[in-house]
Amino acid sequence: MLACVLSAALVGVEAALVRVEIDVSSGLPAFTTVGLPDSAVRESRERVRTAIRNAGFAFPSDRVTVNLAPADLREEGTSFDLPIALGILTATGGVRPNGFGPFAVLGELALDGQIHGVRGTLAVGLACRRLGIETILVPTDNVVEALAIDGLRVLTASTLREAVLLLNGEVAAGTPAVPPRVAAPDDDLDFAEVRGQAHAKRALEIAAAGAHNVLLIGPPGGGKTMLARRLASILPPMTADETIETSTIWSVAGLLPAHGHLMTSRPFRAPHHTVSTSGLIGGGSTPHPGEVTLAHLGVLFLDELPEFPQHVLESLRQPLEDGRVTISRARGTGHFPARFQLIAAANPCRRGCPSLDRCLCTPAERDRYLGRISRPLLDRIDLHIELPALVHAELDPTRSEEPSAALRQRVIAARGRQRVRFAPSSVRNNAEMGPRQLRRFCRVPPDAAGLLAAAMSRLGLSARGHDRVLKVARTIADLDGRDEITGADCAEAIQYRGLDRRWRA
Repeated sequence: MLACVLSAALVGVEAALVRVEIDVSSGLPAFTTVGLPDSAVRESRERVRTAIRNAGFAFPSDRVTVNLAPADLREEGTSFDLPIALGILTATGGVRPNGFGPFAVLGELALDGQIHGVRGTLAVGLACRRLGIETILVPTDNVVEALAIDGLRVLTASTLREAVLLLNGEVAAGTPAVPPRVAAPDDDLDFAEVRGQAHAKRALEIAAAGAHNVLLIGPPGGGKTMLARRLASILPPMTADETIETSTIWSVAGLLPAHGHLMTSRPFRAPHHTVSTSGLIGGGSTPHPGEVTLAHLGVLFLDELPEFPQHVLESLRQPLEDGRVTISRARGTGHFPARFQLIAAANPCRRGCPSLDRCLCTPAERDRYLGRISRPLLDRIDLHIELPALVHAELDPTRSEEPSAALRQRVIAARGRQRVRFAPSSVRNNAEMGPRQLRRFCRVPPDAAGLLAAAMSRLGLSARGHDRVLKVARTIADLDGRDEITGADCAEAIQYRGLDRRWRA
């Protein structure tokens, strides 16, 4: 007999529906899987056979053929265990026709018939909604992901026997219970803990308000890492759509919190400087997301930026410009979103001397060290912040500093202005503006035209650098609640491009 069960395969951070076709026919006992299955799918025959028997059902002593269609799509992972098992039971009469209509199934089977959670449930649910499939059967561990998708009927089961009884109508299909959310530990990072560095705090507030990229340069112990890690405390909360978008990526990567709870805060990724290009950008024989994708709609922090291999740093240029990564391999092509905010930190010299007047490096050595940051990469970083060494008076514990809550309120207000300005386009913030938005919303005032011309000449600003100065000026005006850019906004934005003079022609 022939049976068909719908499931899905992951392609990048999206899902494609797969028909799991089962044929049970007379002949010598055999179990064959066709349709580009990977090793995990081929090995599922042993898990499925044992799980069916341990769940109290009879496994057919006939020839079983499993076809995964479309056959030109690479099917990977253990999420096909449950659909294959249900397909076999349907073909042998163990699962009877039901009134659910077309539905998709996901789940990994243990040998005792337990159903374990799988990666990418959120992506599969979105694909089902897009294609008009209204019902999905998922493991209990993934129920929160499935319930996050509006208009999708969610069925859940913890064992194979429970799934069969549910589909046969012997158990009522009620609303799945959502596991209680365990509160994540609060890092309690606050800008009030950072002493001094008022210039850097101002720059990071501007960066948060417009989603701009930042490079912090200063001596060891000057607060670069401390400032960067507190940027997340002033970023605006994610919208419902951003939560789904970010959680889908982390679901595909298998990194969602326990019980599949969604991401409620913006991601903060800080890979070590020994990371490979594949680890940072993504890759592998079958394309998988890298750190730039895991940081989507959040922060990517690269500490000790010049210590990263040159080819790894240069691979950031295209994601920083396009907000997207396309990885092509022999087994397929993956498209991964990468709209992250880059925060980088670097010492001013190779030895990490405490200050310029006590630096043991020659000027040529210092220039060579920072020269590892190429001009094309630096061009894509909006704000270059040089931090001085702190003096003892600035470390006074009784000194009052502005808390993150106050900075965040101003950032949220500025982002709100941008959201209204760019509606209904896909642009979300000033950093994402294209040439059309720049011409419309970043008109240069007469008193700033000469200033920008002098900056391009003296700092050697490229056209891209010129546009990024205008974007930063637009954000400064938003923080002040103004619709028009002033000459003072442009002057402040220009002072954040100090490192461009190192590459001036």
